[in-house]
Amino acid sequence: MAKKKPHQTESLDAWAAQLAALDGDDTTSRRRKPPITPQRIVQAALALVAAEGFDALTMRRVASALETGPASLYAHVRDKAELDDLLIGELCARVELPTPSPDAWMMQFKAICAQLRDLYLAYPGISQAAFSDAPRNLHALRINEGLLAILLAGGVAAQPAAWAIDAAILYVGAYSLERSLRQADSQGVDGQPCDRDGIAARLRMLPASHFPHTVAHLREIVAGNGHERFDFTLDLLLRGLTLNSPQPGQELAAGPGKP
Repeated sequence: MAKKKPHQTESLDAWAAQLAALDGDDTTSRRRKPPITPQRIVQAALALVAAEGFDALTMRRVASALETGPASLYAHVRDKAELDDLLIGELCARVELPTPSPDAWMMQFKAICAQLRDLYLAYPGISQAAFSDAPRNLHALRINEGLLAILLAGGVAAQPAAWAIDAAILYVGAYSLERSLRQADSQGVDGQPCDRDGIAARLRMLPASHFPHTVAHLREIVAGNGHERFDFTLDLLLRGLTLNSPQPGQELAAGPGKP
């Protein structure tokens, strides 16, 4: 029996591949992965943070999720610091900014902070990426611009407005980070639940002779549901601005030569 020549087998294989391609059955095309882009890197990173928390985020983990090597990521994102900046920018881009209203400026300011808080909480621990030396992302600066416009519309002077925005952004990030950490580590050092009831139980054990005010006002100390404490702090900040900032027209009403 004559042996089949090698070139005949190769020709049949090539012919079969051409026939398969007629029906779009090109295996090579089906297995071709989409190109790596900064947006794909950001989305993969956010998915990882949502599932495992910010501490699990590394360039290597993101590369693995995209089925590629870290070197492919570095062609688009310089390092982990730049990735963190891109993530915060992506979240800030999702925040909706209203048209500033002199009559509703406090409500608008708080609503923006609440949006940012909820985005941070959706990606546990990610708010720590916002604690950088200076804002570098245009989307983050867009938030500052929107908050400044709202405070100015409400009659707040530029200097206290600028400092109040800085304080509010820091508070939103810290508040979100603390809640994320508590959710991740819900057990205390003795293995007992570290929730409000658990904290109250610990404080209730304090001797009144050493902690008279804490024991006497325990209910007030542990009070607050949902984001009540968050709203309280922002209210305190914003109402303080009204005490230190002249409202529109007050400077003229004082008259020449008067403070």
